[in-house]
Amino acid sequence: MSNALKEYLVISQERVEKALDLRLPANNILPKRLHDAMRYSSLDGGKRMRPMLTYSVGKALGIDPAVLDGPACAVEFIHVYSLIHDDLPAMDDDDLRRGKPTSHVQYDEATAILAGDGLQTLAFQVLANDSSMKASAESRLKMITALAKASGSQGMVGGQAIDLESVGKKITLPELENMHIHKTGALIRVAVQLATLSKPDLDPGVASKLDHYAKCIGLSFQVKDDILDEESDTATLGKTQGKDQDNDKPTYPALLGLDGAKEKAQDLHEQAIASLADFGPEADVLRDLSLYIIQRDH
Repeated sequence: MSNALKEYLVISQERVEKALDLRLPANNILPKRLHDAMRYSSLDGGKRMRPMLTYSVGKALGIDPAVLDGPACAVEFIHVYSLIHDDLPAMDDDDLRRGKPTSHVQYDEATAILAGDGLQTLAFQVLANDSSMKASAESRLKMITALAKASGSQGMVGGQAIDLESVGKKITLPELENMHIHKTGALIRVAVQLATLSKPDLDPGVASKLDHYAKCIGLSFQVKDDILDEESDTATLGKTQGKDQDNDKPTYPALLGLDGAKEKAQDLHEQAIASLADFGPEADVLRDLSLYIIQRDH
């Protein structure tokens, strides 16, 4: 990771941590256990890649980061809710997330389900009402629509359904990519879209190129995740290593081999960089982020 990206990542993580803390219900407000569970899964952990992406696109477009705190929190709330539900016994049945016990282990299954539900709805409440956004009603509606589509059956939830249906089956590379364009990529793309929608006068061509960048890094992120599931270890990952292989899930290394998967990640990175050709140094964080995604160790 470059020093510039490392510095920006720390700044973004600190910023979104404070913003999340402000927007989450306090754990002394009833129902206390539910609010405690929501805070437990949302705070003090994670790479915060999606909020960082929102802030990074804002930096490239000259948008005040304060305006993006609401959208950054909204996309992170959806992401955290998805992790809570993904870890449940009915789904991936995992005991470790972000280096600590998963929500259903720390609390119980019912509380974990409700914590996820609470975070999901809080995301849309933030986009509708957050006073820091300074967005028009029309812009807020577009953001809510975009996040709803990215989160629902045509996005992340649909991708998770395809993932569960694919366990133990042989699928093609296009089918695997379609699954991850929905499961992982949709939320990464909307993290970019929420930033571009925060600038209503933005040239649609610029927004389209940034969306293509997001599509490429969304896929490369998943390819690298699949590689790490084979090459890394539980302590480094902060989640159970080898889980996909143990569950007989389709992965890029399984279809392409490890070397082929690494080549795929590199190709996606190069496509992402090409999408930023019209930007100058103001988009360097986005360039560095794409490289970091395929070089990270967790």
